[in-house]
Amino acid sequence: MTTTLAELLDLTVTALLTGYIVFLRVGGAMALLPAFGETMISVRVRLVLTVAFTLIILPAVAPVVAPLVDKGTVIGLFVVTEPIIGVALGAFLRLMVLALQITGMIAAQSTSLSQIFGGTTAEPQPAVGHILTMGGLALAVMMGLHVAVAQVLIGTYDVMPPGQFPAAEAIREWGLSGIVHAFRLAFSLAAPFVVGGLIYNIALGAINRAMPQLMVAFVGAPALTFGGLVLLMLALPTALAIWQGAFQAILSDPFRVIP
Repeated sequence: MTTTLAELLDLTVTALLTGYIVFLRVGGAMALLPAFGETMISVRVRLVLTVAFTLIILPAVAPVVAPLVDKGTVIGLFVVTEPIIGVALGAFLRLMVLALQITGMIAAQSTSLSQIFGGTTAEPQPAVGHILTMGGLALAVMMGLHVAVAQVLIGTYDVMPPGQFPAAEAIREWGLSGIVHAFRLAFSLAAPFVVGGLIYNIALGAINRAMPQLMVAFVGAPALTFGGLVLLMLALPTALAIWQGAFQAILSDPFRVIP
């Protein structure tokens, strides 16, 4: 009886330590993940989500993590390495949200809407950026973001083994490629607004040269704002569809260095 209880206790301790190590990586990622790591979500809700994701991916990664616990690996090493890996993954995926925010800033600046701010984020951003961000996050969640995130977290254990520091050079190249891709995508999505603003300014300059006595700024500013809102209504569905496709490509192969 005593032997059985001792074996049961060892199994319980191993299972708890394995779950704790997985929780460290998931918790680091959850701090920055799109949709699940937003500052508008309560800390308690995010904690529950972290525990839920831990329970989901634990059976898949336990064969990789449990042997390290049985070998007596120092737990303090996992406390350092696992959150670093999780935060790196969360930050990389967060770049796709930043792409929407950058798109909104460029579009708002090009259409004189940058003075209108949204107030539900940690830092003020134009209302256009807020609309794009909320629309993109809602679309991602509707398309199964939770399933993709669980698959990505499981895949990290193949690319970044637990208990080992990730290679600094690999992380640098990986993160730099993500930043370049985010800015490239943002400028591509904001291109219609930039072109529209350019055409407006050229037309306004021509009118001003032809009729110097006319206060073209008072006439053109409302037209630019109205045109920007109409362009937003027309371009928003296509922009979100393009962004969703790019995000799905990132989730399907998140560890690829984008050229």
